[in-house]
Amino acid sequence: MSFTKGQIIIVSLAGLATAVGVAAATIQSGAMKPSNPPLAESPASTRNPIAAPTKNLESRQPESLQAQTQAAESPKSQNQPAKTPALQSSLVAGVSQGTVGPVVVTPPNSGCKITQAVVSDPNPPLNVRSIPQVRGSNIVGKLKNNTFVSVAEEQNGWLRITDPPGWIAKNRTESSCSNVNQQINFLPGGDEAIVKGRIIGGGSHSYRISATKNQTMTVRNRKDVFPQIITPDGKVLAGVPDRGNETEWTGIMPVTGNYTFQLDSNFRGYEYEFWVQVR
Repeated sequence: MSFTKGQIIIVSLAGLATAVGVAAATIQSGAMKPSNPPLAESPASTRNPIAAPTKNLESRQPESLQAQTQAAESPKSQNQPAKTPALQSSLVAGVSQGTVGPVVVTPPNSGCKITQAVVSDPNPPLNVRSIPQVRGSNIVGKLKNNTFVSVAEEQNGWLRITDPPGWIAKNRTESSCSNVNQQINFLPGGDEAIVKGRIIGGGSHSYRISATKNQTMTVRNRKDVFPQIITPDGKVLAGVPDRGNETEWTGIMPVTGNYTFQLDSNFRGYEYEFWVQVR
């Protein structure tokens, strides 16, 4: 193919224009490229935050990036604790909160029938009087401390005893209700109870606790007498006298209902205390 002279001149001019454009773009790209790369793109800056960028570059950093750079450049004292974020503090506080403690259950000592008492006078011996009144001439006997007496009647803070016959002040004795039947209710969110009391003389103290089938009950004795544990249908789970002195028992509840802790006394009584958990 042959070209005329005019066509050759046009092609030459077009090639020259293209070369000039490429050179101009190259020069402009080199002028726009910064001499120092941004801090975030520099691996050396990432590894060593103390290697500071130029002052002009710091002034163009966002506030959050400046804060991070300043924090990295400011070494903390070894004795100064690091600040914990607010969210983390609330979580730690939530974990550190104490659990709900056990409810303490004790039997009543008034408003019930008293059949026996033990003398406990701060100024012994205890006077036995012919009538329930304090008069110098109505003393008919005296009793030493720790003497057990049978009680026939209670009247206005006085106890009528049978041996020796007469009246003694109730507040100079220790006594307990002969029969107790009390429900154990856990504190809100709790699952533990401590039951403690005393049977003076003969009597029967029983405590009921509600449990659901397949829950686990643990009973730990803290005194000499382990309570009988009786199911809602009357079966004995633990505390059988011929098994010896039990100290702890754990079992799965066979049915749902009220389980009974039974403590019986036929003579002078005893103190009792046990811990129970149902979960």
